[in-house]
Amino acid sequence: MSIPAIKGLYHFSFPCRDGEETRAFYEDILGLPLVACMMADKVPSTGEEKPYAHFFFEMGDGSYIAFFDLGENEMPLPSPNTPGWVMHFAVELESVEAVEAMGERLKAAGVDVTPVVDHHFIKSIYFFDPNGLRLEVTARVDEPGYLEQEAKAAHGILKEWGAKKARLLAQKA
Repeated sequence: MSIPAIKGLYHFSFPCRDGEETRAFYEDILGLPLVACMMADKVPSTGEEKPYAHFFFEMGDGSYIAFFDLGENEMPLPSPNTPGWVMHFAVELESVEAVEAMGERLKAAGVDVTPVVDHHFIKSIYFFDPNGLRLEVTARVDEPGYLEQEAKAAHGILKEWGAKKARLLAQKA
């Protein structure tokens, strides 16, 4: 039996402290339209009794970033064993100039934004939303053939990382 092909990202969901605060950030500042919102008192997948609102912002490719407001006005807690820069959500713009313009728009709204970071194949800015979710806004700057070259090397690099990780863990023990 073959593996069914995954078509793409439909949505990715995060918790939020306040639905309206989150809407204002994603719709008014980032420009992502709010396209759906539902309220429920029971979680369909678990049967748990828990009132919530679940709402979706559409991205240019038809996928969504979504949020759950659990009605408690509490900030989502970061993972205690994960550095703050690890968990993030990256969105792509058409050009580095558009990334820079988004950075200026965010700064004008009072958001703390990193300078443009050059990753050699993308250039990005980083910032946090009102819920403590780290976001990356990026534009591709890779040369033709770069991704194909990276795909050929990826398995070998991951294997090399596994060996390095084993050495690091052995040193800790």
